[in-house]
Amino acid sequence: MNKRIRIGGELARAVLIGLASASREVLMLLILTLALLMFGAAQADALHPHEDDSVDDLVRAAQNPVSTMISLPFQNNMQRLENGATLNSLLIQPVIPFRINEDWNLITRTILPVVALSAPPNGVQRWALGDIQQSYFFSPNEFSNAGQVWGAGPIVSYPTASSKAYGSGKLGLGPSFVGVQFSGPWVFGGLLNNIWSVAGDSDRNTVSQMSFQPFINYNYSDGWFVQSAPLITADWKATGGNKWTVPVGGGGGRTFRLGNQPVTSILTAFYNVERPDGGPKWNVRFQMTFMFPR
Repeated sequence: MNKRIRIGGELARAVLIGLASASREVLMLLILTLALLMFGAAQADALHPHEDDSVDDLVRAAQNPVSTMISLPFQNNMQRLENGATLNSLLIQPVIPFRINEDWNLITRTILPVVALSAPPNGVQRWALGDIQQSYFFSPNEFSNAGQVWGAGPIVSYPTASSKAYGSGKLGLGPSFVGVQFSGPWVFGGLLNNIWSVAGDSDRNTVSQMSFQPFINYNYSDGWFVQSAPLITADWKATGGNKWTVPVGGGGGRTFRLGNQPVTSILTAFYNVERPDGGPKWNVRFQMTFMFPR
């Protein structure tokens, strides 16, 4: 228990340190994100008029990146580096939908990374705030007759990192796309974006990075499912064989209720068949998503 309290205290301190060292623009961004979350909650009744959602409805929403349901995922990625260090990345990822009109929605997806590096020989953890990313998907309000839905829009990367090791020092912009196919118990699709640096610290390297996350789910009864959602990345500025990170793996999870609160928990593991020099071989990912259908 004391260890959990200590880790929780270190995490809270890391967030506070990151905020304290952030620029005024970053603080305004965080305030805006919280305001969007509150405003999105006020729209939830219009987006989800049904008082109760079945487990199947919740599973369907949880596996749809452009769902019109507010959600708050906490995703922790634990990676073991070749030098023996352990890297933990906690990604706080609020998803907030807005109805534009009868035909279109705007889905905002924010990723706020809190990173901890535990290095040998003493294993001291160093917490830091990474670069925040926000995607804005314009998506049709209705599925196609074939069970498809898609979204497209810009992605913005803000230079919010509290340590140079965990951020680019650049403001980045680029396009972002998502597509989803529902077919019986199967759900599959992918998210794709590319970010180019457009401003920032002139002493830092320019950025051109691609992220592609294909995903496939097979759903069983009572909210159980198996899943594979590897995050494939390419650093187009890297040289030699250091451009690609290509993981292979998967796992499973379940959507259920904690009291009246719908949640989805997922545990997956991936092996990087392609990685930069010194990069991690394995990534163990645990995610807990809180969903707010009303």
